[in-house]
Amino acid sequence: MTPIGEPRAMGYDVTLIPGDGIGPEVTAAAVRVIDATGVGVRWERVEAGAEVLMKYGETIPEAVLQSIRRNGVGLKGPLTTPIGGGYTSPNVTLRKALDLYACLRPVKSLPGVPSRYEAIDLVVVRENTEGLYSGIEHRVVPGVIESLKIVTERAVLRIARFAFEYARLEGRSKITAVHKANIMKLSDGLFLECTRKVAREHPDITYDEIIIDNLCMQLVLNPYQFDLLLLENLYGDIVSEICSGLVGGLGVVPGANIGETCAVFEAVHGSAPQIAGKGIANPTAVILSGGLLLRHLGEDAAAQRIQRGVDRVLQEGRVRTPDLGGQATTEAFADAVIAAFE
Repeated sequence: MTPIGEPRAMGYDVTLIPGDGIGPEVTAAAVRVIDATGVGVRWERVEAGAEVLMKYGETIPEAVLQSIRRNGVGLKGPLTTPIGGGYTSPNVTLRKALDLYACLRPVKSLPGVPSRYEAIDLVVVRENTEGLYSGIEHRVVPGVIESLKIVTERAVLRIARFAFEYARLEGRSKITAVHKANIMKLSDGLFLECTRKVAREHPDITYDEIIIDNLCMQLVLNPYQFDLLLLENLYGDIVSEICSGLVGGLGVVPGANIGETCAVFEAVHGSAPQIAGKGIANPTAVILSGGLLLRHLGEDAAAQRIQRGVDRVLQEGRVRTPDLGGQATTEAFADAVIAAFE
């Protein structure tokens, strides 16, 4: 991820979107952890999501977009999206409005978190603005719905360049483009045409391709053969969740949505309304997303303190939230991470 600059003594203005359900609890924990690193962050709190729909008539009020554009960076809790009806996904709305074209999901095994595999370390880079997931659909006649898959050369070239630049900066040696060009020969064919073009510009990075259904099987059989996965929007959404399952689930994986002028870092799990207000939600994902945010700001040392603190707490195993087999509260977990700072 390309930092937006060097560490600044005067600190940073960062937009904070607490979100729905457990969002306010887990983001509050992350804010405490980030503040404890000593980086001077001034939090600008704004309201978004299902719980403000009645208040503002929209899930992403214009004030939210203005804040992120002004500050250039935001931290977001989960936002609720209804299934099969209701309002448009506020997450999709946010990405489109701010042109956050690159979804970044680093997936790494954490010490002490049980999973089917050990020492997983891969990255999912997903195009974030078009494809089937862009939600362009209409009713042709009663009983017939048509969804459009939009693929543009511009969007694929820029996500491919983002992926290769990220690989270069992070020391990744291999990029695998994921497609279904054997069936969708034009749309996914253009995706491959563009990724191949960018790959030729980076001969130092190994490039290969895999069909999406084969990838899913290979991730189950042997995930170690992959380093960085480059996918269009819908494939990336599905595969990033598969990869999260390799290391313990969405509760322990960070996420980022990055554009040319601003970036929003977020927990990738849902709003879990069934446990909202109980103080038992796992804040690991949003805490680690806060670490990605600090790296984006050029505050690498602070980001490393967060990662080491989380690793230490999980490895010791004394302080765990209920989803990881413990009894700790959200606040207690944040306290333990802060206490584990060097």
